[in-house]
Amino acid sequence: MANTTEILVPTLGESVAEATVAKWFKTAGEAVAKDDLLVELETDKVTLEVNALAAGALQEITAKEGSSVKVGDVLGLIAAGAAGVKSAPKAAAPVKAPAVAAASAPVAGATQKDSGPAARKLLAETGVQPSSIQGTGKDGRITKGDVLAKGDVLSAASSPAAKSASGDRETRVKMTRLRAAIARRLKESQNTAAMLTTFNEVDMSNVMALRKKYQDSFQQQHGVKLGFLGFFTKAVVKALKEFPSVNAEIDGDDIVYKNYYDIGMAVGTEQGLVVPVIRDCDARSLAGIESELGRLAKKARDGQLGMGEMQGGTFTITNGGVYGSMLSTPIINPPQSAILGLHNTVQRPVVMPDGSIAARPIMYLALSYDHRIIDGREAVTFLVRIKEAIEDPVRLLLEV
Repeated sequence: MANTTEILVPTLGESVAEATVAKWFKTAGEAVAKDDLLVELETDKVTLEVNALAAGALQEITAKEGSSVKVGDVLGLIAAGAAGVKSAPKAAAPVKAPAVAAASAPVAGATQKDSGPAARKLLAETGVQPSSIQGTGKDGRITKGDVLAKGDVLSAASSPAAKSASGDRETRVKMTRLRAAIARRLKESQNTAAMLTTFNEVDMSNVMALRKKYQDSFQQQHGVKLGFLGFFTKAVVKALKEFPSVNAEIDGDDIVYKNYYDIGMAVGTEQGLVVPVIRDCDARSLAGIESELGRLAKKARDGQLGMGEMQGGTFTITNGGVYGSMLSTPIINPPQSAILGLHNTVQRPVVMPDGSIAARPIMYLALSYDHRIIDGREAVTFLVRIKEAIEDPVRLLLEV
């Protein structure tokens, strides 16, 4: 008689007690190999995968998709050693579509196991076959972007607009746990902090010229592109050292000053906004910051960020400029006390020192801050220090 193995909800991370069952990748009675992906859980911070601890058959699913579960809850049962029904449609798909399989010869044999959790979820929703996609991730791994690029038509067909065209006037979708957490935290931030935003503008000419001049050699030397966020991160750290209250937080009746500089970088994903943290930015080079940012941003887009990679930030940078934003008032990421908003760079007329008018690449900066702990003079001067460093990036080298 086969032994029964429980599929349990694993530890979800610090301060996370519940998760939502997002997607089952196996059905009851289906054969299961050890380490097969069984189910995906969604918390208010990350998506977690639960794999099979034993081979056999999925005997029972006790936690249906959409249900809430806690650490240690039983998700289902595996009859270890039992024979189950194999999933024939997935194996037969390449035979039914030989033209597609031939066109994707470089990735012949690719499966859902060769993709990240976000990509697997989208593959299941769209019906796109993994074998028809050439992965662009590490070792040919399929990313969510690869699936979106391949499944544009299918995605469009299942969109709310398409449903509206078919006669549905409304589409009701339950909030994901991540989206609900974002909504709750942002509203709590507005209700708690005495939030105020100050603005300035920065001439990007010098940093753009520096980037253009050294981009190729920088990439050859360090294996990563020289972006603007590295410069802004360095400028932020320099300003935080001068104004420690901007790097502090309120804890009851105490002010906690942080003597380290862990900068959160807001990243937009299909699931919602996440803020991975680059640790010890004061000890990192430009190349180190850019490399870590690229690594974390990719993990965010693939839905693979760990809990520890999104906790403990002391200050946040958000870049709405990548979406074309001219100006915004970013909301503080609690329990932090300030957030810097970057926007798009646009050629604007500027009066030069000699009185002439010239077109210059100008970016608007926004600093939202908690007035309970940061005075207006500190906030305004903090933003001026960032402006000075970006307009004269040699200051970052000389630390002046």
